[in-house]
Amino acid sequence: MNVGTAHSEVNPNTQVMNSRGMWLSYILGIGLLHIILLSIPFASVPVVWTLTNLIHNLCMYLLLHTVKGTPFETPDQGKARLLTHWEQMDYGVQFTASRKFLTITPIVLYILTSFYTKYDRVHFVINTVSLLTVLIPKMPQLHGVRIFGINKY
Repeated sequence: MNVGTAHSEVNPNTQVMNSRGMWLSYILGIGLLHIILLSIPFASVPVVWTLTNLIHNLCMYLLLHTVKGTPFETPDQGKARLLTHWEQMDYGVQFTASRKFLTITPIVLYILTSFYTKYDRVHFVINTVSLLTVLIPKMPQLHGVRIFGINKY
């Protein structure tokens, strides 16, 4: 029994991206990051777009695919302790609306970044590697898989 809590979820990490206004807040956060980076006087537009993409993808990789467990005590007997946030989301069900949204967003940001950098080779390679670093761990085939034992415990 969760005494003193306002939700009935065993693990609130599973439904956080489905909460009201979360998608809009996520998009506004990316826009705010981009505006802050645009205010740097010596940074060109292609560099700012690449930095926006890199910072977004780095943060999403760290928050979704490396951090394990939950930030609060859950009555699930430690089942979520060894799972990343991506693996906990929607109780592990693949292809839900939240998972699709979090998969499409880096792709759209990559397309925008590629366009505004005018497909410059250096920016294109950097952004492609960054995109693949975020998309590959999201594949259903890699659910619960730890490559080379990285992030096993």
